[in-house]
Amino acid sequence: MTVEPTVTDGERIVVTYTAADASPELADAIRVEQTIEFPAEIAPQWIREQVVGRVEHLSERTIVISYDPRTVNGDLVQLLNLLWGNVSLFPGVRITDVVLPSVVTGWFRGPRFGIAGLRAAFDATERPLVTTALKPMGCTPEELAADAAVLATAGFDLIKDDHGLANQPWAPWRERVTRVAAAVQEAAHAAGTRSVYMPALNVPAGALVDAAHEAKAAGAGALLVLPGLVGLDAMRALADDDSLALPIMSHPSFLGSHVVSPDQGIDHGILLGLLLRLAGADISVFPNHGGRFSFTPQQCLDIRDRAAQPLGAIAPSWPSPGGGMSVERIPEMIEFYGRDVALLIGGALHRGDLATNARTMVEAVRAATA
Repeated sequence: MTVEPTVTDGERIVVTYTAADASPELADAIRVEQTIEFPAEIAPQWIREQVVGRVEHLSERTIVISYDPRTVNGDLVQLLNLLWGNVSLFPGVRITDVVLPSVVTGWFRGPRFGIAGLRAAFDATERPLVTTALKPMGCTPEELAADAAVLATAGFDLIKDDHGLANQPWAPWRERVTRVAAAVQEAAHAAGTRSVYMPALNVPAGALVDAAHEAKAAGAGALLVLPGLVGLDAMRALADDDSLALPIMSHPSFLGSHVVSPDQGIDHGILLGLLLRLAGADISVFPNHGGRFSFTPQQCLDIRDRAAQPLGAIAPSWPSPGGGMSVERIPEMIEFYGRDVALLIGGALHRGDLATNARTMVEAVRAATA
């Protein structure tokens, strides 16, 4: 058969895996398992040379393997499979770096809006975005709509559903989305703000696309997607849908087990920064350090940096640290992340008067970036 010429070294996908015992045997197992999953010694020579991954570096704890991008050929699902498919079943292995050549980044559109697009949409020239979540589960559509109107009046940019709001009997999905979208539009118009409602697409797979378009028709101005549940490529398809064309925020539900173990999984910045950005997230939510979860300051900075690193023509996405944050931490968070951050405070706004706390948060962001 005729085989295309081997790609140059600079065009290869380079992945760094760490392991307690980064032996030659483990390196060979990874490079074969992630590609042909077949006895390499009996594979045709051209397959061994061009298709099977190539070990570029091996040390006591580090294995660097490069892959021919033709093993992916423009497919996000296969890129994820190549990076972390069967090797995700190997105990004690973690991805700590991924370098993508321009041929790969050129396959993906990434965030439709990104940092610049959402700054323009919300007239947020220099300040962070101000976001929150409608809570708690168990509220009726009327109660959620009333709270959303208060938040829109205060000037929040994005008012999202909490990720656990689905199609529960006390707040059916269609009724909730319709009522909340209308309440936000009416309140924003009256107050002269640009607030938009972001419903959670916490729906079955077969209903995902229709729900997204139904939400837009109801007046939603953005979408919350749970890629750990519906799939990263499902989020990419929504982000690429020109008939939808709405900003997308990704929520990390179900993704935590990929990152929380220091010895297994995928580094925080690669999963929650790089890969979700490739999959079209304009904003990536993750737990801030010092909140309810265990992320460290360095892990949070890695997410921020991966969300903004040069990646061909792909726009940078917004990091959105949350998880038990309070208004009092706003100056600290802006100093830590910079101004390209979507500040997310949810339940704490309900400790006391919601309207007062909402105004305080908006004013705190503006004061910290005046």
